[in-house]
Amino acid sequence: MSARLERQRRRRQRGGAGRVIIITISVLIAGAVIAGLSAVGYVVGIANSAPELNALQPQDPGRISRVYAADGQQLGIIQNDVLRIPIASSKMPKNVRDATVAIEDERFYQHKGVDFEGVIRAAFKNASSGKTLQGGSTLTMQLIRTLYTGNREKSFERKVREAKLAEELENVHTGRKGKEWILTKYLNSVPYGTNGGQQAVGIEAASRAYFDKSASKLSLGESALLAGLPQAPSEYNPFRAEAAAVARRNQVLRKMADLGYISEREAADAVAQPLELKPSGYFRQKRESFFFDYVTDQLIKDYGVKRVRGGGLRVKTTLDLDLQKKARKAIADNLSFDGAPSAAIVSIDPKNGYIRTMASSAKYGTSQYNLAADGKRQPGSAFKIMALVAAVRAGINPASASYPSGPITLGPQYGGVTINCYGGRCKGGSPNLISGTLSSDNTVYIRLALDLGPKKVKRAAQDLGITSSLQGYPSETLGGLEKCCSPLEMANAYATIVNGGWRNTPKAITKVTFPNGEVDDLSKPKRKRLFQEAAMYEVVKILEMNISKPGTGGRAKTGCPVGGKTGTTDKNSDAWFVGFSPRLATSTWVGFPKGRIPMGPLFNGANVDGGTFPAQIWGQYMKAAARGFCGKFQKPKQQFKAKAFKRKRANPAPVQPQYTPDQLAEQARQAQEQVQRDQGAIRPTPSTPQSGTGGNGYNPDAYNPDVYDNPPDVEVEPEDPGEVTPP
Repeated sequence: MSARLERQRRRRQRGGAGRVIIITISVLIAGAVIAGLSAVGYVVGIANSAPELNALQPQDPGRISRVYAADGQQLGIIQNDVLRIPIASSKMPKNVRDATVAIEDERFYQHKGVDFEGVIRAAFKNASSGKTLQGGSTLTMQLIRTLYTGNREKSFERKVREAKLAEELENVHTGRKGKEWILTKYLNSVPYGTNGGQQAVGIEAASRAYFDKSASKLSLGESALLAGLPQAPSEYNPFRAEAAAVARRNQVLRKMADLGYISEREAADAVAQPLELKPSGYFRQKRESFFFDYVTDQLIKDYGVKRVRGGGLRVKTTLDLDLQKKARKAIADNLSFDGAPSAAIVSIDPKNGYIRTMASSAKYGTSQYNLAADGKRQPGSAFKIMALVAAVRAGINPASASYPSGPITLGPQYGGVTINCYGGRCKGGSPNLISGTLSSDNTVYIRLALDLGPKKVKRAAQDLGITSSLQGYPSETLGGLEKCCSPLEMANAYATIVNGGWRNTPKAITKVTFPNGEVDDLSKPKRKRLFQEAAMYEVVKILEMNISKPGTGGRAKTGCPVGGKTGTTDKNSDAWFVGFSPRLATSTWVGFPKGRIPMGPLFNGANVDGGTFPAQIWGQYMKAAARGFCGKFQKPKQQFKAKAFKRKRANPAPVQPQYTPDQLAEQARQAQEQVQRDQGAIRPTPSTPQSGTGGNGYNPDAYNPDVYDNPPDVEVEPEDPGEVTPP
């Protein structure tokens, strides 16, 4: 081969290699461009798959619901797994805002929702470390995740969609004001950790949870600690990982100094400070816990658990805190000795059914059982008034209707039991219903019940407001009930009487305000007219005489017009006084809540019954509750018109009893014994001092002071006995 040909061949080889290199580079560049374009297309496709911001509804992270008394004082916060108290930006200290921006999104005020520099920095840092140290999400992107999407999966696709929505959000909220809106929303919505099963969401809840103070009072170091929590709340929780929390706080402080938010000296001083955590009971503090729980149960029934526990409700109630104090003082003044029984008081405004008082001597920390609302205890002779109401409803004139006072044997359908007076000592003769009420004569009232028909007594009780189960047996008139009644029921029944026959549904809540400002006004009474006003006034007059005349309620005197009735159950295990003034209906119960335990001679050496502690507590409380104003019972516009009443047979046909004759006989026997505690002779109370140690146990032969005390010659105006701190 010639030299010329050899040179040509070599040139072709060199040229071919160069072309291969050029072609290869070209292919690689083209591939990179194509790959880049494909990647861009992929990202665009992901972004386009995200929904439009205006199509998303902001999620409610939840917030606490508060309950208030009638005067606006807070009773407590309804417990929830999420603790959140949104606050205005003006209540967020500058240190909190600056610390959050410094550690979470230092270019927050420069970017438009996505910090591309931050994304690249995070990618390199994560790649060099081999693990995820930084996420690259801006505060706006985190807000999108918290407030709109709720998506917390760790994926590239989620980040792209959040970035797209973040830019849209910043296009809606523009400028410096827009940034402040986003930061405020973030600080009100981000989780700061879980303690005791409750997650603190938002800076105010976090401040309360960790330092027991409002966010507006946070120091620089405290602000830095909280700002460092959202990235890893469990890892930096100061209650469980103090060293990690301190290190994170110091990191935030140094970052704030680096960015010029604080000086190096300020940072150093804050770093030197201890954490000074203060576990808070703020979210668990409650006043009037039994009533609070009663209200919570009502709310859940009406609005559902989820809405109540996380709905940010503002609930105004009917409770009068001043009357609560007066009720507890009356209980404490009378039942503070060792071994004293418990007591409960419920007061209802007769005009609207508002529950003004729901107090008891029970300690909420010991038992959450609400004696006032849920305690079903036999009411004894206080239930006789249901038969009196049934009588006047039927047109019977209490002044002219009379019944023999003496033993009566019921028919076999009622067990064949003999009903007698207390100790077998009946007054004899034929007293009218007024006299029979004042002496609490059970033989008069059992005859009345048989005449009316027990079903009519049952219906009258239910129409008055008794919601417990009733069977409609004669012995129920004497208080022989299976599972009845609560102090709340009895107070409402007597409220219907003094309200002229209008029965109100007991009301504890008057207004519910929702987070969006909507208001559910519940203040209007739920009432129904079930009895004639004139008929109820006849009952009012008799019950007023029971206190102001020789009756069983002498210790309930207040110096104002009041009326009421005692009640005592079998072996003095329950003692009641239920009555009313023109403006308030109140029931007082005394007894031992754990079983039917006889109350022995604890009152001046005598057994406890309705005319002792219950009447005395009731009188003291109602005198204080009058607040210097007595008022008068309103007379009806029309006179009571008696009707002809055809008496029934003494032993009417059976009413399909659910018990055997023996069981019915036992019920009647117990009812008779219950009434006997209220009957007794009318004589002054022995002058022995009151004592909690007057004897060991129940003495059935002890003098029964469930009687009238002679009134003073001059009626005195009521005085406020003052207030004491509840025990």
